[in-house]
Amino acid sequence: MRRRHATLTTTEAPKDAMRTVRRVIPYLWPAEAPWVKQRVVLAMAMLIFAKMIIVATPFFYKAAVDRLSGETPEGAMLLGLGAVGLTVAYGMARLMGNGFQQLRDAIFARVGQRALRMLALETFTHIHRLSMRYHISRKTGGLSRIMERGVKGVEFLLRFLLFSIGPLILELMMVGAVLAVVFDIWYLAVVVAVIAAYVGFTFKVTEWRVKLRKEMNDQDTDANQKAIDSLLNFETVKYFGAETREAARYDVAMERYASAAVRTSVSLAFLNFGQAFLITTGLVVVMVMAALGVQAGTLTVGDFVMVNAYMIQITMPLNFLGTVYREIRQALVDMGDMFHLLDQPAEVVDRAGAAPLKVEGASITLEDVRFAYDAERPILKGVSLSVPAGRTLALVGPSGGGKSTIGRLLFRFYDVTGGAIRIDGQDVRDVTQSSLHDAIGVVPQDTVLFNDSIRYNIAYGRDGATQAEVEEAARAAQIHEFVMSLPEGYDTQVGERGLKLSGGEKQRVGIARTLLKDPPILLLDEATSALDTQTETEIQTALARAGQGRTVITIAHRLSTIADADRIVVLDAGEVAEQGTHAQLLAKQGRYWQLWQRQASEEAA
Repeated sequence: MRRRHATLTTTEAPKDAMRTVRRVIPYLWPAEAPWVKQRVVLAMAMLIFAKMIIVATPFFYKAAVDRLSGETPEGAMLLGLGAVGLTVAYGMARLMGNGFQQLRDAIFARVGQRALRMLALETFTHIHRLSMRYHISRKTGGLSRIMERGVKGVEFLLRFLLFSIGPLILELMMVGAVLAVVFDIWYLAVVVAVIAAYVGFTFKVTEWRVKLRKEMNDQDTDANQKAIDSLLNFETVKYFGAETREAARYDVAMERYASAAVRTSVSLAFLNFGQAFLITTGLVVVMVMAALGVQAGTLTVGDFVMVNAYMIQITMPLNFLGTVYREIRQALVDMGDMFHLLDQPAEVVDRAGAAPLKVEGASITLEDVRFAYDAERPILKGVSLSVPAGRTLALVGPSGGGKSTIGRLLFRFYDVTGGAIRIDGQDVRDVTQSSLHDAIGVVPQDTVLFNDSIRYNIAYGRDGATQAEVEEAARAAQIHEFVMSLPEGYDTQVGERGLKLSGGEKQRVGIARTLLKDPPILLLDEATSALDTQTETEIQTALARAGQGRTVITIAHRLSTIADADRIVVLDAGEVAEQGTHAQLLAKQGRYWQLWQRQASEEAA
């Protein structure tokens, strides 16, 4: 997936931004949750109330000043309030404005968090639905970062767009109307001109600073990578006496970072000064106009103070406009990446009206199966074979022959491009994936465990399994005694990917997990090829017990581990080269016999 950084062109950015915002709206206005709509409407009402009070607050300030200056504003006389009363009213109005803002946040909090949760859940679920082809071409850390940044981007957008930019625009409109009606249209014209210049200047300089910031971050990353690389190769640096060379190399990288950081700081100073110049200019112009009005007798001192209050009121939020604009742009980019991920189609999907798989014995048939990961490089070229119910089939042959591919096609990580795979006569493409996965237990070559307890990892085989069932599966996999010998028993933490356990221990946990699942079909994908001979013998015994009463497909590299299989199929270059029992294939002295002789000579050596 192409990563779209914050360097979109001016024509691309608005389109992508609006597309992303439109994707978020259904989460804030869901048809299936009326309470969400009610909260959104109530939060917007609180927002409007808050802004109305905030805009009205300077009137109390003006009245108090006029009262103190000896003038008698009509509004104050009608209210029967003195200077002290007007001052208290001013304070109460400010408090109520803040109170309605906080109430708005409290009301909207559940809506925002629900939107984040639904988006995160949808993304997480969709990632699991994506095909094996997509996952093997992606970096897990990259997917995690896209999901994390996207959800955080939504949170930032909701917080700033709804609670900062939106309210700011509303307040500017209301203040503009007050200035035009209460004072003069020229006050509004000055304010509009200043804000337009301010916004244009801020956006232009911010775009420039985004590029400088990216360069600074790149230089910082480069310097950091050089430092870590040098420290990781500490011994090599010492062997070649290259401490001075490494220090010089690091210093060059830091010099580039420092240069970029200086440019970034200077650009920030320029932005801040430019913003201050525009705001101050607008403030001075408006205040001069108000001062002239006071001198002419058309305005009171309170009017002069009120104009100042309005100018300060609308300029304070503008000070953060550059930062907010930059962060909103980045949030939109991150959200766009997440929605682009959600748009990735799942390669393997259930057909309309797909029925659950009905297992009546678990016989497996491959009928002229053809498949290619890449159209120009076919892997399986018309493979046909069958496994009777309750029997064991072994797939052997050189690497790249298609053995593991058959296992992936059976589990339906991919769909065949030709032919069909059937279980008890049912094409696996016509049944639901969930029922198909329930019927197949897989013990892979490298069992990967969750960073949790042994109990959790074994119990993962069946949701809701009891402790007794977990222990029974562990006994069948010949790992119960080992687990009980540990200080924490089944509560022992296995570490990241199970790294605290040896290869054989991990495999036994994987076998126990599969036995607890109790599937009618067992797929052993080179489950012992990475183990030493003694451990392999022990695991083979556990696997033999696991296969009793089940249909088993074993993908093996070491032929000695499948000599007892009911049928052995030799795959070579995506085709069936030979098949039969161990004795039959040795008697033919063909491809299998050659593999057997080669392995025997390697072991003897």
